[in-house]
Amino acid sequence: MPSSKNRLTILLLLVLNSVIAQDTTQHMTLNRSNSVKQQAKPYVILISADGFRYDVAKKYNCVNLLHLSETGIAAAYMQPSFPSLTFPNHYTLVTGLYPSHHGLVDNYFYDGQRKEMYGMSNKVTVADSSWYGGTPLWVLAEQQQMLSASFYWVASESGVRGIHPSYYYIYNDKIEIDTRIRTVKNWLQLPEEKRPHLITFYFPEMDHAEHKYGPDSKEAAEAAHFIDESIGKMVAATDSLHLPVNYIFVADHGMTTVDNKHPMPLPVAIDTNKFIIPTGDALLQLYAKHKKDILPTYKALKKAAVGFDVYLPSTTPKRWHYSKTDDVYKRIGDILIVPKLPNIFAIRGRAPDIGKHGFDPVITDMHASFYAWGPAFKQHMKIEGFENIHVYPLVAEILGLPYSFTVDGKLRVLKPVLKQ
Repeated sequence: MPSSKNRLTILLLLVLNSVIAQDTTQHMTLNRSNSVKQQAKPYVILISADGFRYDVAKKYNCVNLLHLSETGIAAAYMQPSFPSLTFPNHYTLVTGLYPSHHGLVDNYFYDGQRKEMYGMSNKVTVADSSWYGGTPLWVLAEQQQMLSASFYWVASESGVRGIHPSYYYIYNDKIEIDTRIRTVKNWLQLPEEKRPHLITFYFPEMDHAEHKYGPDSKEAAEAAHFIDESIGKMVAATDSLHLPVNYIFVADHGMTTVDNKHPMPLPVAIDTNKFIIPTGDALLQLYAKHKKDILPTYKALKKAAVGFDVYLPSTTPKRWHYSKTDDVYKRIGDILIVPKLPNIFAIRGRAPDIGKHGFDPVITDMHASFYAWGPAFKQHMKIEGFENIHVYPLVAEILGLPYSFTVDGKLRVLKPVLKQ
């Protein structure tokens, strides 16, 4: 049972989380301006629809997205990075780095050097910039005197490298979509020296519906149509301004149906007194309190493995870029347990949802959507699937933002979609 001091700390964190979650105000840094050079640049609106699988637009006849992508670029799919989870992949999209390289190795993970847990539902840790590596696109822009704005994105509210977008909102679900779209239009109507050239925008609805009701549900169809209609409204609103706006529509991952009626419990080979185990269901990370317990537990798990695979960080598939040598911040678990579809874990006694992601990115159902249109893009072009690390250099190229540091993404992969 936690001590009275720990109980007080937990209570204070819960109160702080609640206060932050209620914040619907626009945060602004007023002393910034676009340089004269940046004022002449085009605009990019980077839109993410969480869980919008590669086939959703066609499956549910999303007329706006199908039409807009037909005028520009439509990828067969975009492959997420491992693990195919929300926070790691949203941050990969804006840093061009694999999760093992930018530090968000999971939605929930333990950092043994800090002796702290990171959790996507913990507003305090989410806002702590010390968790985030890499240089997000909005930081790259602001460093070069180009203003940016965010109506939600992972890490946009944390001040990575001491820099927030010039205009941003703390994530919450209380602001209506028409208000959000109107805000984007208002941003683009600001005087040239105050107008953001990079805008990020996020939709949670698809992911929520698919988790609760499944990717083949009527609720998923309704969410897809809501997003599609919203995209239509946004494009109509922003196109009326006659600015060179380029749109990139992505998702962080796909979604699949799992056997949530018969979830797997935590394997009996695991002594919970010997390991720190963050919450998880499609990926379990085990952090050993004492290194001597790793190998015996790994061997016991391998021997008992039915319905799941077990890895040490030194034995993970190379294509995951998720090994001990990849682990820049030393945050990957000492043992990784990955269920085999349609299996899923339930380690806290709570029944898992029917829709899940987080599995191997090469699995087709994990593949995400990618569409792009606007004056920078060629027209009527279909391309093969690609990894999401390559979005970063694409956006930087459109906005004319050079960088000298190394990222995992390569411009050559997506440069053919751009007009010469």
